[in-house]
Amino acid sequence: MISTFFEESRRKPLNPDGGPPLELDSDFGSLDGDAYDLVERRYGDRGLAVSKEKFSSRNEAGDIICTARNGEQIVGTLSVRFDGKSGLHADALFEAELAEWRAVGVKLCEFGSLAVDRHSHNAKRVLAQIFHLGYLHAHRKAGCERLVIEVNPRHVAFYRRYLGLLPFTTARHNPRVNAPAVLMSIDFATVRDQIALWGGRPEVLTQARCLYPLAWDAATEAAMLAKLP
Repeated sequence: MISTFFEESRRKPLNPDGGPPLELDSDFGSLDGDAYDLVERRYGDRGLAVSKEKFSSRNEAGDIICTARNGEQIVGTLSVRFDGKSGLHADALFEAELAEWRAVGVKLCEFGSLAVDRHSHNAKRVLAQIFHLGYLHAHRKAGCERLVIEVNPRHVAFYRRYLGLLPFTTARHNPRVNAPAVLMSIDFATVRDQIALWGGRPEVLTQARCLYPLAWDAATEAAMLAKLP
């Protein structure tokens, strides 16, 4: 169910580096429809078990569901979950680690349901921009200070290299997807610094050796932030 505060989808045409047009939406609600179908397909490609119940929100109002579209096709999804009375999905495996941050007053946020269509025109750009949109909701709008995600051990190196997240645990079995998971995290201040340094500069992608050059520049970010409810 979508909150009345987010009744209309926030659709924003994005095409900063001359590629095919992307549109990013963000709504408060649950993962369903074409967005869930993409998650189910991509997770299934990796041998992971998914169900709508296992991906349901722990918050009464739902998560912020970010989607990237190429025309009518959803090519990327990301859910933004805010910490609260019900906690985060990561608490099921990593409650002790999250408790240490909470104990010193760190405001946590969790990204999940991340999926990018491997046949999309530019999967790295889709990932960079949907991650940037999630960052705007979590840090710039809601004031969250630290991001946490659960990652399959096979993908730890990717997220470390391309987005700067660091592993904080060894692998533990995650029954939600019937596969091992590692807790990774990054301070949103670091994300902010990387976006300020590289954002909107796709021509230096090889030099930067990360995905942040495919994020938006300062002017585009400011315009995007102003459109968030």
